[in-house]
Amino acid sequence: MKVIFTGAGPGDPELLTVKARRLLESCEFCIYAGSLVAPEVIGLIPETADKYDSAKLNLDEIMALIEQARDRSVDVIRLHTGDPSIYGAIGEQMARLDALGIEFEVVPGVSSFQAAAAALRTELTAPNGSQTITLTRIAGRTPVPDNQDLAALAETGATLCIFLSVQKISDVAAKLIPHYGDDCPACVVYRASWPDQLVIRSTLAGIHEEVQAAGIKKTAMTLVGAALAKCTTESLLYAASFSHEYRKGNTT
Repeated sequence: MKVIFTGAGPGDPELLTVKARRLLESCEFCIYAGSLVAPEVIGLIPETADKYDSAKLNLDEIMALIEQARDRSVDVIRLHTGDPSIYGAIGEQMARLDALGIEFEVVPGVSSFQAAAAALRTELTAPNGSQTITLTRIAGRTPVPDNQDLAALAETGATLCIFLSVQKISDVAAKLIPHYGDDCPACVVYRASWPDQLVIRSTLAGIHEEVQAAGIKKTAMTLVGAALAKCTTESLLYAASFSHEYRKGNTT
């Protein structure tokens, strides 16, 4: 018996990995991340399977369910939204599983920041601009180390993908404007890849007002950075003069 931490992707069931879909369609015991997992994804689980919504459970209760599955020699699909390794709180579960001697593995998934970039039809790493993507969040009930505060991260000029923070969008903008400027592109994608997906394109100066007007308070990705502007610079990768292992550049 083992626990398989499985990425449910951002919402669209077609963005599940082939492996995740196979596991869901054959699973007998699933603990899933509540309303954050799209109903269409939950619908892939056989009706005969035991299904539990982890939004209603604490860690002790989750582990008790896993122990029940172990006693029945049944694998557990622990279904997390997006990719389990990003704000999935899987580390604490793994520590408990190690203590119990229960085997586990991880099946990665498409993250919401990737689905948001797709919705924006943009490249997060722009030539001659940002070559770094930072995945972060603003401090809330879960604190953030001082050296990872948004204001500190902003000094890099990286493209920022900010999780779990849309409810504090005014604070996000206030921390970033001194480093990125009022007119820096800022976007919010609500429920990326879901049928009711909503995209807001604005600037750091205007994003709070537009998010507030749309009534968005959760389940949204905030993206900030110069790379979100329309690309006007071509990369070296496909330049005629750029040579590499498979192509000799034109030096004339």
